[in-house]
Amino acid sequence: MCSGAVGTEAEGEEEADELLVCANCGIAEVDDIKLKGCDDGCDLVKYCGDTCKQQYREQHSEDCKKRRTELHDKKLFTQPDGSHLGECPICFLPLSLDPQKSMMYTCCCKLMCNGCTHVHHRKNGNTTCPFCREPVESSEESDKRLMKRVEANDPVATCVRGLGCYRAGDYDKALKYLTKAAELGNADAQYKLGCMYSKGEGVEIDAEKTVYHYEKAAIGGHYIARHNLAVLEDVIGNVERAVKHFIIAATLGHDVSMKKLWVYYSAGNITKKDLDATLRSHQSAIDATKSIQREEAEAFDRSRER
Repeated sequence: MCSGAVGTEAEGEEEADELLVCANCGIAEVDDIKLKGCDDGCDLVKYCGDTCKQQYREQHSEDCKKRRTELHDKKLFTQPDGSHLGECPICFLPLSLDPQKSMMYTCCCKLMCNGCTHVHHRKNGNTTCPFCREPVESSEESDKRLMKRVEANDPVATCVRGLGCYRAGDYDKALKYLTKAAELGNADAQYKLGCMYSKGEGVEIDAEKTVYHYEKAAIGGHYIARHNLAVLEDVIGNVERAVKHFIIAATLGHDVSMKKLWVYYSAGNITKKDLDATLRSHQSAIDATKSIQREEAEAFDRSRER
C-alpha cells in the first residue's frame, strides 16, 4: 500500500565528510589539489584527476547509477509550489486549471484571469491589454507582436508560436519552436514535445523522449504531464509510482487525478489517511483560485450564453 510520500529532506549528508579525499588514490584535498566530483553528478565521490576517475569508474558505476536514480526521483516526486500556470499578474491569485478561465494577449504574453480582464473591460472596454495597457491590434498585428517576442527569446511567446504551428499541421516548425521554448524553461512546451514523441507527430515515436519531456514538464508543475506519467507507470505495473504522481497532480487541483485516486483507494493502493489529506489539498488548490471578480466574470459569461 502506498504511503503517498512525495518528497524527502536532502539525502547524502552522511557522505559530506567523506568527500574530501580522492575515491581512487585517497589523496586529501589541499590548497594545491582541488578535487572534482563525478561527471554524472551523483555526489558520492570526488577525484584528484582524470586518471583516478577512469581507474575507479567500473567500481563506482553501480553505486553511481543507484544514487542518480535516487536524486532524480527526489526531484521528480517533490511537490511543486503550484501549477505551471502560476499566478495572475494583476490579482496575484493562482490561475485556474480550466483554460477557459484565463486569457493571454500577445503584446506582453501574460496569462491573466478572466476576473481581472472582465473588470478591465467593464471600465475601459475591450480596447487595451489589462496588464500592459497596449492597444488591442488586429490579428495580423498581433502575430507581428508575437514574433517580436519570439525573437527576444520570450519562452511563452515561443511556445505559443510552436503551438500555432502544431495546430496548423506544420510539425517541423512546431518542433523547432517548442524545442526552443523548452530550452527556455517553458513547461507547456515540454509537455507538448512529450505528446509529439508519444504519438509520432513530426517525429519518430520515442518512449524515452516522451517520458523525458513529461518529467521535465511535471517538475515544472504541469499537472497533465504529471497525470500522463502516472498512467504510463500504471500500465507497466508501477502502482506506487503512479499513485505518487496522481497525488501531486490532484494536490495541484486536477480533478481527473483526484478521481483516479478514489479508484486506487478501492483497490487498496492508497491509505484512507493519504486519500483524505490529498482531497483536502485538492480542494484548497481549487479554492485558492476563486475570487469575487472571477465569479462575476463567470456569471457574465453565462448570461451571454442564454
